[in-house]
Parts: sequence; C-alpha cells; structure tokens
Amino acid sequence: HRLTSKSLRMRAYILLWLSVTVLATQAFLTANVWGLHNGNSKSISSTLAMSDEVEAAAAAAEAYQNSDKDGAGPSTVFDKILSGEWSSDKVYEDDEAFAFRDISPQAPTHILVIPKKRDGLTQLSNAREDQKALLGHLIYVAQEIGAKECPDGFRLVINDGKDGAQSVYHLHIHVLGGKQMGWPPG
Repeated sequence: HRLTSKSLRMRAYILLWLSVTVLATQAFLTANVWGLHNGNSKSISSTLAMSDEVEAAAAAAEAYQNSDKDGAGPSTVFDKILSGEWSSDKVYEDDEAFAFRDISPQAPTHILVIPKKRDGLTQLSNAREDQKALLGHLIYVAQEIGAKECPDGFRLVINDGKDGAQSVYHLHIHVLGGKQMGWPPG
C-alpha cells in the first residue's frame, strides 16, 4: 500500500493525540495519587499536563490549517468514534448529538458532547447562523447530562482554536463535574 500525505498526516495526528493522552493521564495520576500539590500553587504534574495540552492544541491547529481548506479539516478521532471504528463509553445519543466519557478525564465526571454531523463545525467560531438550533440542542443535551451525572453542579467548556487549547477540530462540549471546580480556570 502506498501511503498518501493525507494518511501520513492522519497517522501522525493520531500518534500525537495518543501521546498527549498518555502524558495527561500520567500527570493526572501523579497529581491525584501522589498528591504533589504545593499550597495554592500549581503542581508539577498539572503544569506538565497543561504544557502537553497546549502543545497538542498547537499541533492540531497546524494540522487543521494544513488540511484541504474545505472547512471540514482533517478527519478526527471523533469521526472514528461516530463511525464505530473506535469504541467509546456512550452516555447519550439522538439524531443530532452523541455524548461519551472522555478517555483522559480531567475531573471525576468528564463527558464530551459532539454533533453527529460536523458540517463545518470544527470549532465554535466557525458556527453559521443556520446552526444556532444545533448549538442550542448540544448545550441542552450537555446540561441534561450534567444535571444527571453531577447533581451538585458542573461546568461546560468549549475550547476554540490554538489559544483556546482546542486539540480536536470537531466542535465538542466538555461536561466536567463530580468535584468542587476551581476558579479562575486556565
């Protein structure tokens, strides 16, 4: 089989995503199992995890910018989940939305809500006026999941672009909860 530049980019993107997931998981376990927190300052592991996430976002932004420019961007891990090629721990599904547990949770409850059809919704800042109802539906689904999974409260997060640390260019809403969230974020 001859590998095309597009398939090589996709393989590199998947390997980068997997590497970041492993590093983030290691940092999360270090911070939570070994308790390397120093008062109000950031722990070593949370600083490393943030650095890795920022690097992953920069790589994803570059891959998106170097894609075919049709607005869809390169295929993502979410496309593989939606197609059934990759498994997921499904939490919710309807005709427009799909929700599943994050494989690298940043809180005791960490669920991603995505549109089933990307249709150019690679990031929130690319939303079109005709997608307002879909965006409202995704937020509604996210709050239903949050209320059910985290009755004491939850946070919704949408990362947008490189500076927003977006590492997958398929719009997704993070539902985070199951613990007291800190403020300010980031």
